Amino acid sequence: MWAVFAVLSAVFAALTSILAKVGIEGVNSNLATAIRTVVVVAMSWLMVFITNNQSGITQISKKSWIFLILSGLATGASWLCYYKALQMGDASKVVPIDKLSVVLTLVLAFVFLHEQFKVKSLIGCLLIGAGTLLMVL
Repeated sequence: MWAVFAVLSAVFAALTSILAKVGIEGVNSNLATAIRTVVVVAMSWLMVFITNNQSGITQISKKSWIFLILSGLATGASWLCYYKALQMGDASKVVPIDKLSVVLTLVLAFVFLHEQFKVKSLIGCLLIGAGTLLMVL
């Protein structure tokens, strides 16, 4: 089931890039990011209430709070940079560079989460890096 959600995530991420590129025309990228964020926050809380998970907030550990907040800060920084890059450059060049996050995530997961980094992961990282270079240059 996780693979279905991962594919849907990719589809929505692709739509996000195209819709954002059209939407930020003539709009400050920081303002556009703030508008997008408000929509994401509203949608997220709506899902919490629809699935009746709001009571779980009191059971979140201090460690989880810290890492969720740090993750939120990283997301915010990523979105601000992404929207600025989209506003300044072509979506067809910005998006492949943004997707280098796949390579960085694999490396960080190996270093900090001690996940396995197999030969196929290394080959995949090299191919993603090479593909990004081909699309951007």
